[in-house]
Amino acid sequence: MAALDRPVVKPRPVYLNLFAIRLPLPGFVSFLHRATGALLFVLGIPLLLWGVERALSSPDAWNAVRAALAHPFARLVLIVLAWAYFHHFLAGIRHLLLDLHVGIDLAAARRSSALVLVLALVLALAVAVVLW
Repeated sequence: MAALDRPVVKPRPVYLNLFAIRLPLPGFVSFLHRATGALLFVLGIPLLLWGVERALSSPDAWNAVRAALAHPFARLVLIVLAWAYFHHFLAGIRHLLLDLHVGIDLAAARRSSALVLVLALVLALAVAVVLW
């Protein structure tokens, strides 16, 4: 019997709608951990290096950096970067604990995921209060 004539034993999925998939909370935190890492790598590190370079070059250059970061849009970017840093840091600690088999059952994983989300937001709000 030819391969085309054989009946299909298990039907293959024809269409996978990625927007219809609901991730559980630990999966969502894991996804955000990767996304915040990419955001910090692409935007955070260059911004930090630019600020350090300008701060070391001259006092006038550092004052220009401070003036640029005083703009409300720049402050918003700094708050988002602070949230990304806090989330990435806390989720990284969570992943390290999971690698050590601490909190690996479902209920503990959900609690630690919620804790990471809440703590990152609270710390970012604290940064927002300081910046504004």
